[in-house]
Amino acid sequence: MRPYRSLARMAWSTVLVYRGEFLLQLAGVAVQTVALFAVWRALFAAEPGGEMAGLSWEQMKAYLFIAFLTGTLLSSFTDGQIAVRVLDGSVALDLVRPIDYQLARFAESVGYLVGELFVVAVMGSVLLVAFGGMPLPDPAQAGVFLLSLAAMVPLKFALVYLVGLACFWTGNFHGLSLSRVAITNILSGALVPIALYPGWLQTICAWSPFPGIVSTPALIFLGQVRGAESMCLIGTQLLWVAVLWIGARLLWRVAVRRLVVHGG
Repeated sequence: MRPYRSLARMAWSTVLVYRGEFLLQLAGVAVQTVALFAVWRALFAAEPGGEMAGLSWEQMKAYLFIAFLTGTLLSSFTDGQIAVRVLDGSVALDLVRPIDYQLARFAESVGYLVGELFVVAVMGSVLLVAFGGMPLPDPAQAGVFLLSLAAMVPLKFALVYLVGLACFWTGNFHGLSLSRVAITNILSGALVPIALYPGWLQTICAWSPFPGIVSTPALIFLGQVRGAESMCLIGTQLLWVAVLWIGARLLWRVAVRRLVVHGG
């Protein structure tokens, strides 16, 4: 594990070197979140009952904060760093190193995670001060939430990593990255709680890994799901981690052959 710990430390060093780019990318997520807070506050103000999708405005603030948290972790900076290795050919050097390529990229993502958590703490505090506080879960529910959040990290990484591998075929990652972000925001419930979707879209979400990125940890944080139901949702997150992780390894075997075609 020592090589992977070293990679995580080097990734954190990269964040410090390119902190301007890192912060600008994360600031984009923060700006989107501020806009969402303002939009949802206006919607709740116009709602006679003061509730939407079974959530009060106070609960919606907590939901949006969790969406901001999960949207910031493993953000576009991680996405870009994975793709660049494919596009500039440096992935060829990784093939001769005695490390697992997928685990190495995950270790780097964990290194970026340290900086992203710092940004969440700072920007999240500003958001909550500007829009008021939010309800917190009890200690037991908070522990379940942290477990769900921990499962979200490899789940989101697997999706980002798969998009990075697609660059072997496309030769460009900007369009892929924007598409991934758009699909994730919709199907994960980052913009609108899944409970407000029409039935057919809720079904699509239920059969996809995306709710495990935002909706699952948010509902657990709010106490909307508890006990066996929350553990079942976490189990679904872990199941998708296994499926996507194995799928990425299979795709890697095919993608490496493209390296010869491109002359990497």
